[in-house]
Amino acid sequence: MRRVILAVAGTIAGLVALLSFKSHVPSAPVAATTGGSGGTSSSSSSSSASSSSGGGQTEVVPGAFPQGSIAKNLPAGETAVNGKVASTAYGPVQIQLIKRNGKIVKVAVLMQPTNTLNDVQIGKFAFPKLISETLAAQNGKIDAVSGATYTSAGYVQSLQSALDKRS
Repeated sequence: MRRVILAVAGTIAGLVALLSFKSHVPSAPVAATTGGSGGTSSSSSSSSASSSSGGGQTEVVPGAFPQGSIAKNLPAGETAVNGKVASTAYGPVQIQLIKRNGKIVKVAVLMQPTNTLNDVQIGKFAFPKLISETLAAQNGKIDAVSGATYTSAGYVQSLQSALDKRS
């Protein structure tokens, strides 16, 4: 009799846990993530960006790191290189490098996952660390940020594609 009661209680507890689980897949995206000619915010970059900026859509989310194209009015000797859009489980990641004499001098985030508030918070936490590591390492061999594994992988993938374009 005890075994039957324990089996029924265990089954009920398992069903409750299973039914209360919520996955991260959003029902409707908050911001468009496909390529286009404009941004999603009034502070996004205009279509007058340098011709080397690639023309992808700029996702602008408040944060403490450069966002949107930084390729406007570059000084002589500097070139802007956009990385490819890296698809992650939580959304696209794309970066832009500014290089001077073959050295990375600036990095900006053109696209980042913005489907949920958690995605935005992870970006605010992870991108400044990833950018500072990129500037220090001057290559794509940087450490992922703990707690932002997918975002870090997308960043590194986009970074490497930008580095491969203008080696």
